[in-house]
Amino acid sequence: MSSQKIREAENASSSQAQDFSLARFLSPEVLAQINSLELLARAVVEGFIAGLHRSPLTGFSTEFAEYRQYLPGDDLRYLDWRLLGRTDRYFIKKYRADTNTQCHLLIDTSRSMRYTTGKVTKLQYAQYLAASLAYLANRQQDAVGLIAFDETVRTHVPARNRSGHMRTIFGHMAQLEPGGETQLTKMLHQAAERITRRGIVVLISDMYDEPEAITAALQHLRFKGNDVVVFHVLDKNEIEFDFNGLVLLEDAETAEQMSVVPEVLADGYRAAIRNHIERLRENAAANHIDYELLTTDQPLDQALFSFLAKRAR
Repeated sequence: MSSQKIREAENASSSQAQDFSLARFLSPEVLAQINSLELLARAVVEGFIAGLHRSPLTGFSTEFAEYRQYLPGDDLRYLDWRLLGRTDRYFIKKYRADTNTQCHLLIDTSRSMRYTTGKVTKLQYAQYLAASLAYLANRQQDAVGLIAFDETVRTHVPARNRSGHMRTIFGHMAQLEPGGETQLTKMLHQAAERITRRGIVVLISDMYDEPEAITAALQHLRFKGNDVVVFHVLDKNEIEFDFNGLVLLEDAETAEQMSVVPEVLADGYRAAIRNHIERLRENAAANHIDYELLTTDQPLDQALFSFLAKRAR
């Protein structure tokens, strides 16, 4: 994408224009040049993503769900007269209704989230993703909340659906910075206690904790009646371990350093990270938790579209 289009996008943000001409499948590098999180979210979401959730409740909307037998007192407007004529039996049409819910975005801001081997850190990618999901949820008239944490809760914006609230959400998101050490499972348990009304809970993290401990914390959120979604965000090189020559590795959170020869460690490291990812994936599936692995070089809208398509199926 040219710098001219980026400037056009920024001008559109200042004038609150509704027509966004940014190309689909925006690269993270392009997104990094857009200063406004709200504009970024619109660029990712507008035009081709519709709907994050569907209520299990049934009402009388426009999408057919199923038939049920007529009962005395039912509204005759919803009686299927054609079926009555064919079968001489009385059935009521039931429809699936959309309903508003709460969407809580949980963002890991621990020090490891600042890591990058490209132009976009894991935390920046998490901000882009969270902003897009917040914009999407708000379009559906859902209440949006935000919890950002490392070893303690750094930001908590309760879920609201009112004028000006999204400005507050985007403002807090834009100010997030990598902080202390990872306390992922502890923070998830705290989030489960903070969120008093069930809804959708979206966790965005690099997931550096023991898979079984993470699963137990996510089960706490599920036990409270929440629909839980996990976006596992990693830098591409955290999976591939593509280094050459003698390399000085530094722990992002403890600053401990170690000189290594990548060729000696590569196979063992790759096997370990694949095992970690697979355990997370299997545990999520076993507990009816949606899990999606993303790397920071993936076009964000493409990743979102793929995830939402799977979720719809």
